[in-house]
Amino acid sequence: MKLSRIMIVVSLSLAFMLSGCGGNGGGDNQQQTEAKQETESGLSAFEQEHGIGPVTETISLGDEIDMEMAQKGKEIFDLKCTACHKLNERYIGPAMNGVLERRSPTYVMNMILNPDGMVKNHPEAQKMLQEYNMSPMPNQGLTQEEARAIVEFIASDLTLNNGS
Repeated sequence: MKLSRIMIVVSLSLAFMLSGCGGNGGGDNQQQTEAKQETESGLSAFEQEHGIGPVTETISLGDEIDMEMAQKGKEIFDLKCTACHKLNERYIGPAMNGVLERRSPTYVMNMILNPDGMVKNHPEAQKMLQEYNMSPMPNQGLTQEEARAIVEFIASDLTLNNGS
């Protein structure tokens, strides 16, 4: 009986000591947690950077914007996107100016083409959903060509000259 009490006391003491170990109270725990979330997300490195959707190759804008495509993108943006997005200010969704500095053109296209899948499976899209009061982006049924035209528009000087 006396031996079992000693074993219980020793076991409890050991458990308390071990629970107090681990972590230095600094930012390392947060970094470890973020790294663990990335690996647990099940996304490839490509999907982490460029999103989840039909665009599976890196899109590069090149040195010069295709102004004809950008004009088409402006028309699509004005028709399909302005209910939630403004170019120079936060609205229901994020402002579009500067989005290509924060996200790759491929990510933006995948967000346009697969908003449901992005919000469901991509950690950055999930953060954006929370930041914008749980207002999910609707799927507008656009083609890859139309999504690319919107990206060209966002990258063009037309963006800077539009007061939307």
